[in-house]
Amino acid sequence: MADTNPEAQPATAPSLIQIDRILETVIKNECSDLHLTVGKRPTVRAGHGLLELQTKILEAADTAAVMKAIAPERAQIELQERGSADFAFAYGEGNDPAKSARFRVALFRQRGTIAMVIRRIPYKLMDIEQIGLPKIVMELIRRPRGLFLVTGPTGSGKSTTLASMINFINTNMERHIITVEDPVEYVHPHKKSIVNHRECHVDITVPKGTSPFSEAIRRALRQDPDIILVGEMRDLETIEAAISAAETGHLVFGTLHTNGAASTINRLTDAFPANQQEQIRVQLSGTLLAVLSQQLVPRCDKKGVVAAYEFMVITPAIANMIRENKTFRIDSAIQTGAKFGMQLLDDHLWNHYVSGKIAADSMLDRSRNPDVLIEKVKRAGGTIGRPELDDGSGH
Repeated sequence: MADTNPEAQPATAPSLIQIDRILETVIKNECSDLHLTVGKRPTVRAGHGLLELQTKILEAADTAAVMKAIAPERAQIELQERGSADFAFAYGEGNDPAKSARFRVALFRQRGTIAMVIRRIPYKLMDIEQIGLPKIVMELIRRPRGLFLVTGPTGSGKSTTLASMINFINTNMERHIITVEDPVEYVHPHKKSIVNHRECHVDITVPKGTSPFSEAIRRALRQDPDIILVGEMRDLETIEAAISAAETGHLVFGTLHTNGAASTINRLTDAFPANQQEQIRVQLSGTLLAVLSQQLVPRCDKKGVVAAYEFMVITPAIANMIRENKTFRIDSAIQTGAKFGMQLLDDHLWNHYVSGKIAADSMLDRSRNPDVLIEKVKRAGGTIGRPELDDGSGH
């Protein structure tokens, strides 16, 4: 899978030889992240733990050299002016997932030196069934219009989930897909669909104080899109533009850093001034298709992680709750909406625990109502490894 953006390619430099071996280790061992910071050996995240590589302790000159080797000029200037920058680059041989990957880099200064976190974005995409999404997702993403939100904390796999959905559409449907990201993560080749990737600050330049996401969404409406993917709905301008695009007859995918369906609705509404919130609730009730909230949990039965989902489909009853600002009832509606593929996060976590995929502690760390799950674990005769969560009864 060739990366056609020349700015996203690492420059040739002596230090690239040094980073080559480390990147190959990351790819070979399927690590999710690589941390490079002064005073520490290069460290990878394997599963949810950190592991030092057996190399030298990094000095300021080492991280500076790596930065100059892999960062495009734009990112180097941004680092100098703002103290941080984000970019992506492709590495390896073609699109062989065993020997190549795409990497997203968060570059920043700390205590006057350069540090970076390099996240691996594998070329091989899992399909919708493999990542465990409800089957109704395949029906929803065939819709001609609406807003589909994927939410969760940083590192919860939102980009991977969205990439799997876009890949399904690209493989099975004839659509024009425009993605707006900062930076572009997964690069999709043209299949049945046309896929155009737009990267903030590279393909989209706007005056200071203007959101490149909202600008790209507004421009996209004149570019004959069927589907628009918004990498992050981080400000009012972008949220407003995404809702308007969904209203005007496009399928819009977006992400937010929220936990749970109800909190996502509240976050979207609260982004607007009080005098506009009633109108936004009406718009959301008419345009929102679904909210998928997810967490990644380390497995205890084998190497790797498993995704746990909360999934809400907008039914007439839930649309009415959104319109009337009764989001506190949404959890109950999700609980009774199993026939639509809906489920609460804690229920999915519990199913993973009962099936032996995850440990009790991992389940509780990510649950929204851990006290309820603690009681369920005790009633089932399970054990909780953390003493602060054990009542001393021996269960």
